[in-house]
Amino acid sequence: SEEAKYFNAFNQIQEVGARTFKKLLAGFGSMESAWAGIAGARNTESLRALGIKPPVMEKIIQQSAGINPDAEMERVQKLGLNILTINDEIYPKRLKEIYDPPGILYYYGKLSPADDLSIAVVGTRRLSYYGKQVTPRLAYDLARAGLTIISGMAKGIDTLAHKSALEANGRTLAVIGSGLDEKSIYPRENLRLVKEISRHGAVMSEYPIGVAGLPQHFPARNRIVAGMCLGVLVIEAPEKSGALLTVQHALAQNRDVFAVPGSIFDQNSQGPNNLIKMGAKLVTSAQDILDELQLGVVAEKSQARCVLADTKEEARVLEFLSHQPLHIDKLAKLTKLDTPVLSSCLVLMEMKGKVKDLGGMNYVIYK
Repeated sequence: SEEAKYFNAFNQIQEVGARTFKKLLAGFGSMESAWAGIAGARNTESLRALGIKPPVMEKIIQQSAGINPDAEMERVQKLGLNILTINDEIYPKRLKEIYDPPGILYYYGKLSPADDLSIAVVGTRRLSYYGKQVTPRLAYDLARAGLTIISGMAKGIDTLAHKSALEANGRTLAVIGSGLDEKSIYPRENLRLVKEISRHGAVMSEYPIGVAGLPQHFPARNRIVAGMCLGVLVIEAPEKSGALLTVQHALAQNRDVFAVPGSIFDQNSQGPNNLIKMGAKLVTSAQDILDELQLGVVAEKSQARCVLADTKEEARVLEFLSHQPLHIDKLAKLTKLDTPVLSSCLVLMEMKGKVKDLGGMNYVIYK
C-alpha cells in the first residue's frame, strides 16, 4: 500500500523509531502526508512543532533527500517480504497497547488471529543438559495445546523453543534484531530455520533490509517479544542474562511471568530461581501455564509421545535408557547386548528420533 511505502521510507532513516513514528502520525495524520510535508519544506519547523528532538530532525531532513520511497519498496517486494504497519487491521492488538509499539514490522510467513494466544519462551544461549531436556518438553506441549510460541531465534533456548513448536506442528513466531535479508539475518546458522518458521508462522523484525544484528537492537527486539504474548516463560538464564530484559518488558507491559526452577548450584538457574522468589509462577509442566492463563487442559490436544520399540533389541535399550545420560559400555552391560549389535541398534534408534547421542557415546531417551 501507499502508506506502507512511506512507513518503509521513513524507516530507512537511522534515528526514526517507534516514538518518532507516533509523533509523525499524530502531526500529519498519515506517513504519506508526513513525507510530502518534510520533503517539500526541507525545514525543521514542522518537525519541531511535533516535539521531535533536534538530532532526529537533522537526520530526517538530511537522509530523506536521498531516499526514493518507490525504489525502497521495490527492494522489499523483491525479497518477498510483507510489511505490517501500526495502522493495519491485522497489527497484533496486544502489541499495539505497549508504550512504544513498532510503527512498522517486516515479516516472512503469515500472521494469524491464533497468535493472540501466545507465550514467549526465553533463556540463555548457553543452555545446559537440563535446558535441553526442559525446553522441548514445555514448548512442544504448549504448541500442541494451541499456543503460538514466540521467541527471538537466538542460539540456545530460543532456537530450541522454535524447533520444538515446529515438531509439534504448532505455530511459532520469531522476532529478530536485524534486517530480514540473508546477509543481515543473525545468527547465520538459523537461515534454514527462518524458512521453516515462515511456513508455520512468521519471522519478523522492525529493522529494514541491510541492518546488521547489533547488540543495541536486542533489548528493543525483546519489547516486541514480550508485547505480543500473554506471558513470558524463562527456562534457563544466569543472573545478568539478556533474557531477563524480556522479563522487565513483560512486567512493564503487565504480562504474566513464568519460570522453571533449577539447581541452586547452577548459574543458569539463578535467573529463574530469583524470579520465582520475586513472585513469578513456578512451572514444572505446560499445564501450569495453561491453568494460570485459564486456557483449558493440555491433555485434550496434546498427543502422548511415548517411545515404542520396533525390535527386541530396541525393547532392551528402552528398558534401561532414561533422561539421564548413559554410556554405551554401561548400557551394554545392562542390556546384555554385544557392543556391535547395541551400537547399530542405537544408530537406527537415533535415526528414528527415539534416542539421542549427547557425545562421548552417552545416550538418552528422546521424547
